Amino acid sequence: MGEEKTELKQLFVYEHDAKRLELFIRIVYSFVIGLVLMVYGFIAEICMLIQWFVILILGRRSEGLSNFIKGYLEYYVHVVSYIYWMTDDRPGILPKPVEIYEKE
Repeated sequence: MGEEKTELKQLFVYEHDAKRLELFIRIVYSFVIGLVLMVYGFIAEICMLIQWFVILILGRRSEGLSNFIKGYLEYYVHVVSYIYWMTDDRPGILPKPVEIYEKE
């Protein structure tokens, strides 16, 4: 059982070239992503409210609620570079598992 090598991709990198056709596709595609973000965000807000009560009553966090909220935040960061014209690489419309790290 060998170790899996994971390639890291920096999300917010300057790209000089841009496709004009992608600019028009982005209008519709970003609208759909925006709808997914809105629904996902609304459910995440409900989870945050429930999490608040869980912490208040039990003095600990719910792992399931935390994972759902984390998934929303990861999806948002994953698609924001496309929505804000940083890249022409189209992300998937539906959320996919991504991991975000902070460099120290």
